[in-house]
Amino acid sequence: MSFRCGFVAIVGRPNVGKSTLMNRLIGQKVSITSRKPQTTRHRITGVQTLEQAQLVFVDTPGFQTRHGGALNASLNRTVKATLAEVDAVVFVVEAGRFGPEDEQVMRLLPRGRPVVLAINKIDRVGDVTRLLPFAQQMSSRHDFAALIPLSAQEGTQTENLVNALLPLLPEGEPMFGADDLTDRSSRFLVAELLREKVFRLTGDEVPYGTTVVIEQYEEAKNLVRVHAAILVDRPAHKGMLIGQGGQHLKHIASAARGDMERLLGCKVFLQVWVKVRSGWADDPAALRQLGHE
Repeated sequence: MSFRCGFVAIVGRPNVGKSTLMNRLIGQKVSITSRKPQTTRHRITGVQTLEQAQLVFVDTPGFQTRHGGALNASLNRTVKATLAEVDAVVFVVEAGRFGPEDEQVMRLLPRGRPVVLAINKIDRVGDVTRLLPFAQQMSSRHDFAALIPLSAQEGTQTENLVNALLPLLPEGEPMFGADDLTDRSSRFLVAELLREKVFRLTGDEVPYGTTVVIEQYEEAKNLVRVHAAILVDRPAHKGMLIGQGGQHLKHIASAARGDMERLLGCKVFLQVWVKVRSGWADDPAALRQLGHE
């Protein structure tokens, strides 16, 4: 049997479980998650290498329909550019739910490329008989190559998704080494882990005006030193992040450091500052400087 290798985009509305699905498929956390939309802001690549194939998954930001601004425009450009380049697409929807935001993503699905529908969060469906009419409804909306009910959180039926994707990939040699899990650097991944904790451990208002910059990253024997800055859009958000006596920032940093040590397999010395940089999310030049495509 010939070897197959190709790029697979994972797309869907915000907070539908795209990053959780990719992390589950490759077996390690390379894409951050939270219950808040806009958690994923970059194109993240995750590599799954099997005996007969290599699947290069591309986790994309959730397509933004509710808010404007330069950052959200950048996120949407990333989604569209990714869809134009891949060999196959996984379109993720939530079991029993298909709304206007899902419809807008469906309109972006490229013609001439196979699309597999992943019906996620089936673990939250009390009556599984409800899935059949929903699947039939979705089948009438698009000519999907396959429909796979699954739970990214539980890992239920994710192997069926991979099996559905394999024949859709072109024949070719692997693009990454057998042990590679992502094309992103450790420096990028630790920044994302810190930003995840900001999303998870702060209120709804603060995260969307924040980003993380790694100002210093040094690898030594059994120790990585990380100096990071959390940039906030408003002075008031700086106080919210730091908290009384710096306790909230310490909590965020401690949680992030634990994830960094699990990722890197060694001790991490992490120092975090909060800095105000007003208007960064609406400044295209600032976004490019901060690594947004």
